[in-house]
Amino acid sequence: MWTSIQFARNKGARGAAAAAVVLCTLLAGCAGGVTNTTQYLGQPQVRPDNIYVYSFDSTPDQVKLDNGGLIQKVKSQFDGTSAAQKQAEEAAEVREQVANEIVRQLQSMGLRAIRSDIPAPADQNVLLVQGKFDTIDSGNRRRRILIGLGAGKSELSTSVLLLYKPAGGTPRLVQSFDASADSGKMPGMAETAGVGAAAGHLATSAAAGAGLHGVSETMKGGAAGNAKKLAESIAKQVAEIGKTQGWMPAERTKG
Repeated sequence: MWTSIQFARNKGARGAAAAAVVLCTLLAGCAGGVTNTTQYLGQPQVRPDNIYVYSFDSTPDQVKLDNGGLIQKVKSQFDGTSAAQKQAEEAAEVREQVANEIVRQLQSMGLRAIRSDIPAPADQNVLLVQGKFDTIDSGNRRRRILIGLGAGKSELSTSVLLLYKPAGGTPRLVQSFDASADSGKMPGMAETAGVGAAAGHLATSAAAGAGLHGVSETMKGGAAGNAKKLAESIAKQVAEIGKTQGWMPAERTKG
């Protein structure tokens, strides 16, 4: 027979576990995707030999750095790097991450994707993936962890152009769209602790919340996590063209 103390402990454990399950579900939630899709070039069939992916245009002054928190501010004072330099580095890093990840995603679907910064060969039928960044915002990591629910949100947004260049011909626009990704609206540690406090388990809930938020921030927070999600949306949109044109098996675009 359970004693009242054992019952309370097990009830608390079940409550903490339930809260963890809810939070783990919320980890998957994020805004973003593809919007404002416009089709062009309706007449000729697009059937590329290769897909060339270029780094998207960006400017350092559009980068919003994460300057929140005492540690970050102290580090900025002593590492000898100006804000302008950090913005340039962040822009370059995000450009490379997104382009490389688009290639990786397309290759994982069995497509011949090539990362390039030079014009595509004139004797090939190629699909060109180009674009520009509209937003590169690192948000505020401290606010994401402590508050959450969209506070301190990091975000990437782009305007993308897909062009088709037939062998010996000139590139023509196939499709344009906007794509974005952000760090989502997972509850912060304050919300997590509040759930536990209501059940009388503040310490347990705070510890669980800290662990979950650490995993979430590593996986989804900041520019790196957003770059991967953004690239995935763009790659899927490219694959959709292949599916409608008949050179991309439908089962490869699922997921």
